[in-house]
Amino acid sequence: MKTQQGFTLIEMLIVLAVISILLLLLIPNLAERNNDVQGKGEQAMIQLAESQTQAYFLDNGRYPSSIEELVEKNYLQTNLLANGTKRLIYQDTVTYQVTTEDVN
Repeated sequence: MKTQQGFTLIEMLIVLAVISILLLLLIPNLAERNNDVQGKGEQAMIQLAESQTQAYFLDNGRYPSSIEELVEKNYLQTNLLANGTKRLIYQDTVTYQVTTEDVN
């Protein structure tokens, strides 16, 4: 009689169970890390916009009226964050601090 080589049903079920457990542990951790990365990216964009606002002031002798003006004059490529859910705006036009708001 020939012996057949291969996996038994029990071995396959054990492998699938191990993979399932690893995925259950890994996926929530990835989602949490994604939020951290998005938050750091948002802070980096805010700092960039504030720096470009100062560069605009040095070049033109006045502050821009809006973030959109920075985009129009090519100081920024876009006023949207990478995930497209928020955009950059000035918190006020006295200090020209940049913040974000949700895109409607």
